[in-house]
Amino acid sequence: MIAGILTSAVIVAFLTGTVNIGLAWRKSRTDERDRVRTVFAEAFAAYAEYREYPYAIRRRNAESPGEERVRISEKVRETQQRLNYYLVWTRFESLSVGEAYGDLVSAARRTAGSAMREAWTARPISEDSEMNIPAATVDLADLAEYEAAFSVAAHAHLRKFNPWPVRLAEVLRRRRGLAAGAEADRGPADSECLGPR
Repeated sequence: MIAGILTSAVIVAFLTGTVNIGLAWRKSRTDERDRVRTVFAEAFAAYAEYREYPYAIRRRNAESPGEERVRISEKVRETQQRLNYYLVWTRFESLSVGEAYGDLVSAARRTAGSAMREAWTARPISEDSEMNIPAATVDLADLAEYEAAFSVAAHAHLRKFNPWPVRLAEVLRRRRGLAAGAEADRGPADSECLGPR
């Protein structure tokens, strides 16, 4: 009888320990996912800040051009520093996310950088009606594809932190979708070929 009680106590202790280890591991994965998500969000925020500078430069205060030049150029320098920081950090987190972020930043530096150069040569706006800057003046539309690529890469990386049952369900859903797509692609002409000969 004592052996039975002792055996039950050992089993309960083992199960309790196993559950606690599993819960601690899951919390650790959740905390890691949140940390990585924050890094990716901050990296995107640095990019978004950079792409706003063509507008900020056009809206600079015309009454104190020297001070505005120093103020804006210092802000751009700080943003460039953060972009460089996140270029390295995103690569350490995930090579695919780092490459997508690198492409995004390179495209921003080409497109928004060119728009900034043009903005510095343009006269500062002086009327409220000029506050809405048309897309023809500052066109950043080609950055959308790079933003989407970064978002897809970040989302794919963050999915790796999902618990295994969620990942398994995603794989099964994708396989079902692929199988349904293959059936639809095959069509009636293919099915006739596969019929009796």
